[in-house]
Amino acid sequence: MKRVVALMGIFLLIWEASYSIPVFARQYKVSCNTCHAAYPRLNSYGEKFVEDNLRMPNWKDTTVKTGDSMLYLPAEVPFAIRAMAYAQLRQGKYIDPVTGESKKADTDFQAPYMIKLLSSAPISEHISYYFYAILAEKGENGKIIVEDAYFRYGNLADTGVDFMLGQFQISDLMFPRELRLTFQDYMIYRMAGITYDRGVLFSKGFGNLSVDVGVVNGNGIKDNYSINSPGYQRPDHMFDNDRRKTVFGRVGIDLDFASPGVFGLYGRHKTRQLADAGTIEGSRYADKKIIGFDVSGDVNGRIYWFGQYLYNDWGKFIDDTPGKTYRWWGMFAGVDYIYSDRVVLSALYNYADAGDFDNTSTVFEGININTLTVAYTYYFARNVKGIVEATYDFLPKDNDADFVGHETKEGYILIGFDAAF
Repeated sequence: MKRVVALMGIFLLIWEASYSIPVFARQYKVSCNTCHAAYPRLNSYGEKFVEDNLRMPNWKDTTVKTGDSMLYLPAEVPFAIRAMAYAQLRQGKYIDPVTGESKKADTDFQAPYMIKLLSSAPISEHISYYFYAILAEKGENGKIIVEDAYFRYGNLADTGVDFMLGQFQISDLMFPRELRLTFQDYMIYRMAGITYDRGVLFSKGFGNLSVDVGVVNGNGIKDNYSINSPGYQRPDHMFDNDRRKTVFGRVGIDLDFASPGVFGLYGRHKTRQLADAGTIEGSRYADKKIIGFDVSGDVNGRIYWFGQYLYNDWGKFIDDTPGKTYRWWGMFAGVDYIYSDRVVLSALYNYADAGDFDNTSTVFEGININTLTVAYTYYFARNVKGIVEATYDFLPKDNDADFVGHETKEGYILIGFDAAF
């Protein structure tokens, strides 16, 4: 109980962003609630702002008057800062999946958890950019990691097609993780490996129908190849180490009562071996196929609901069983209730079934999840909020002899403040 009291007394700062950076509010001299039902959740106008290439119709009025009709410089340098810090009481341990070595991980002051530098602006009639870099993440100071970073070209060659080139999350086609109101993640996106990758995305609307098609390879955040490295002073660190391409797409439709969509992906990924709990990379590439269905809607702009289902076919993923195909599925569903300008109540349910990975004694048994998260958010101002969040884990702990799967419960309590500028 003393630990809980101590955690409840911690003051935290979390400066949220990604489509919600305060750059836009300053640039257009508008309040955050112009684009946000309760930041960072977008309202219908905010979604249109994104569709309109991250700009408002009067964007030229916010640029420097240089007299040069081919130069569009923002009147203010478009930078924002995001910083995150947490205190948690968690049911958890560090467990080595091979040796079983474990260490308690029940309380933690995560300050800073994350610090980001963000920027975005229109830079031509059709081109906008978006970028953020992590200056410190989860205690790993001294490193800078670029996550979202891309150019968007609107109405390519007057075809109505929007084009994006850069690094982005495939899952943003359905529900951008950066815009969720809970600390708890949309877990199946991470398990399926459809978060950050580098590539291209083409989008076009046909009335209330939208079509998105993209091609990506790995993200290059951690690993890449040195090209022509044997040659003296040749270019290096240029190509992503995962050079194989993945194609994906989504078709969505906006109806009066809901917005459903269908998602599909096909690619190739490196296999694994059973040795060392499946942590050793295999010698082959296996097919990777994903089919998904998503749906969302809102009730009078006050209750926002959403859900996602993903079916994953990872082909002959384990080298030791080359004749066996591995499949699993998962889903999440959530709701955000904008009770008032001050109070938002949120719930998020995560579920996944490891399917063919059950009883393989690999880390992929850990795909199994069954949790419910509830969160209370209080807005002291449009851009300052406090949050209390708790997650309950319904799954029992494993009782088998290996060190993978559900070795520990995943419930937690989190408390904090959140401010943006």
